[in-house]
Amino acid sequence: MQHTDNFQEITHHHDYDREASRKEVIRVTVILTVITLVELALGFWLMSIHQELMRHFIKGLICIFMLAKAFYIVGYFMHLKHELRNMIMTIVVPLLLFVWFIIAFLADGNSYKNLRNKYDPHHVEESKTKVDKPVHGEEHGAKKEGAIE
Repeated sequence: MQHTDNFQEITHHHDYDREASRKEVIRVTVILTVITLVELALGFWLMSIHQELMRHFIKGLICIFMLAKAFYIVGYFMHLKHELRNMIMTIVVPLLLFVWFIIAFLADGNSYKNLRNKYDPHHVEESKTKVDKPVHGEEHGAKKEGAIE
C-alpha cells in the first residue's frame, strides 16, 4: 500500500499546468508580433531617410530586433529555455562561430576589393573607363546582319 502512495505523490509533482503554458505561448507570440511590426515600421521609415549615419543606426536596430526574435524562437518554440546549460552551449557556441565566420568572410571580401582597387593600376584604369552601351540586338564583338566580310 505504501508503494502506491509514493507513486501518487511522485505523479502529483509533475502535473502539467495547461493554462500557464497557454498564457506563456500567447505572451511570446504577442512579443514576436510586436517586434516584427516594429521591424517593418523601421524598414518603411528607412526608405525615406537619406542621411547615411541615421540609415546605419536604423539598420543596426533592425539587426538587434532580429536577434531578439531569433533568441525568443529558439528559447521558447525549440524549448531551449528549459534545457540544461550544457545543451544550450552546444547549440549557441557553434551558432556564434557561424555568425563570426560570416562577418569575417564579408570583411575579408571587402578588404580584397579595396586593396585590389588601391594596388592594381590596371584594375583601377579599367574601372574608370566608360564602355558604350551596346545597341539592342547586338552582342559584343558580333557583326551586324547583312554586313559583308
